[in-house]
Amino acid sequence: MGKSSSAKKVARLAQKGKGKKVRFQGGTVFPAVIVVVLLVGLGLVAYARQSAPSGNEAPTTNDHWHVSYGFYGCDKYLPNLIGNKEEPVDPNYVKYGIHSHDDGVIHWHPQALATGSRAKLGVFLDIYGIKLSDSKLEFPADQENGKLYEEGKTKCYKKDSELRAYVWNQYDKPNDRKLLIADFRNIRIKRDGMVIVIAYVPKDAGPPALPQSAVDLPQLGAADAAGATTTTVAGATTTTVAGVTTTTVETATTTSVAVSSTTTTKG
Repeated sequence: MGKSSSAKKVARLAQKGKGKKVRFQGGTVFPAVIVVVLLVGLGLVAYARQSAPSGNEAPTTNDHWHVSYGFYGCDKYLPNLIGNKEEPVDPNYVKYGIHSHDDGVIHWHPQALATGSRAKLGVFLDIYGIKLSDSKLEFPADQENGKLYEEGKTKCYKKDSELRAYVWNQYDKPNDRKLLIADFRNIRIKRDGMVIVIAYVPKDAGPPALPQSAVDLPQLGAADAAGATTTTVAGATTTTVAGVTTTTVETATTTSVAVSSTTTTKG
């Protein structure tokens, strides 16, 4: 067959196919299956991204941060949450590595699920069984006897009241403060030394003062980490850190750990 006849045959076939819809064998079942597979695949990708470790984004599993927190009811701070979740061991503490020590401080030394962008206030609240939405704060029976603050129902001194969150980026910078009126559970734990206060107050109330745990945060953090205690007497400085004692006297330094000691003298 010549080239011209082949070209004419192709042209005739193309002409016959104009305006006709392409149908998959088996009707609509095959395309439906394809769509389902694609949707499942996209869902798995999203889940994998959500559950994957955050890499080097702080806080990491190597960090141990201290964040001051407080719950403010009407006109005063409520008592600190009780229980360290280590004794007895709480499964959520094991899962996330987040807890407190009855001291008004969130101790954030996270497992992978509480690192990076997943480091949020809601993790801490869940560990202590505290329910918090945009309009309601509810404590469990073992904290504040299950006290409840709810907009539209709970009033402070007969005044309409509301939930707010105050976030300080640094405990020693009282003017570096941000007010939030929603999405409280997703407050990010971005750095060591933050302060977070959940307040239920009259709508015309101003911001509360920093909680006492913010004022004492350096000391509380040092105590938790078995921090260093430094004493200076007559030119000699002694520093003790978790059983390690270092003494410096003018030009001599002596370090002892357990029963071993090393002495270094300049010159």
